[in-house]
Amino acid sequence: MHKVKALKVLGLGAGLMFAMNAAQAKQVMCVFDLVGKNGDVFTLMKDYQLAAKNWGADIELRVGQNEAVIAEDFKAGKCDAISVTGMRGRQFNGFTGSLDAIGAIPDLKLAVKIMQGLASPTFAKSMVNGRYEVAGVIPVGDAYLLVNDRSINTVAKAAGKKIAVLDYDEAQKIMVQQVGAQAVSADVTNFGAKFNNGQVDIIGAPAAVFKPLELYKGLGTKGAIVNYPILQVTGNIIIRPDKFPEGYGQKSREWVKTQLPRAFGILGKMKSDIPSKYWMDVPAADRPGYQKMMREARIDLTKRGVYDKRMMKLLWQFRCKEDAKNFECALQDENYK
Repeated sequence: MHKVKALKVLGLGAGLMFAMNAAQAKQVMCVFDLVGKNGDVFTLMKDYQLAAKNWGADIELRVGQNEAVIAEDFKAGKCDAISVTGMRGRQFNGFTGSLDAIGAIPDLKLAVKIMQGLASPTFAKSMVNGRYEVAGVIPVGDAYLLVNDRSINTVAKAAGKKIAVLDYDEAQKIMVQQVGAQAVSADVTNFGAKFNNGQVDIIGAPAAVFKPLELYKGLGTKGAIVNYPILQVTGNIIIRPDKFPEGYGQKSREWVKTQLPRAFGILGKMKSDIPSKYWMDVPAADRPGYQKMMREARIDLTKRGVYDKRMMKLLWQFRCKEDAKNFECALQDENYK
């Protein structure tokens, strides 16, 4: 009798210990930052780590400079949360992973407005995909084409040129094929080096990486940055909701929303810090042509299942609310049912 009682007490004690350990367990967040611990992303994530204590989480940050490894560690359960680019995050959530669709968000100001809207509880269901939940979307900035020769000033002149393509992004491969250029496989950790040492003629990159990747080396004296955004680069915070307290994702998204004006200011300064001699403007007469080309590519990629139809419709609505006179607003191609 005493033995049974003792076993029950032991069992109860073990259960309590287990419950206490579960409550005290830290959540491991793996952060991708090209610069490492001194980078802007990691700095923001330290603020996030502090804020997360208010939502019942105790986050341990681990920074890495190889995004592919971080994504694989997340799938394997070695990380409970990650901070990665939207392109890499697309495999975990196609809805938010389509924010960086080609030409879908024409400028950073509109990107911030859209991201603030996505923090609304209205979109909470779209943030969850199976075992994963997007707990925040952050702008990384407009992506521009960098060319090693200013004479590459039209799409036609890009034919035959070598363009660095992120090997996990189908959209980039298809676009390069359509332009008639030569795709050179790269990833976030080496595309800058390939441009700097002349292995490729063209790359796409946000202003935020100009300094850290020393892209002025690739531009040299003949190169330029084409001052026409081709897409928005985004950052995603993605969690395994079962490892976090109930309702954590929504609280996280609302906090991220409060940080967007700060991010907008930082990114604006990064662009203005790039010397004006590197910028090359696209003539106003050529802009509608670029817009049409990107639109056709986006529609094609949506049909192929690369981009999410719900997000494409939402972004079309945002663009037309911003500029109702835009030619595409009279067209219904992206008004997906």
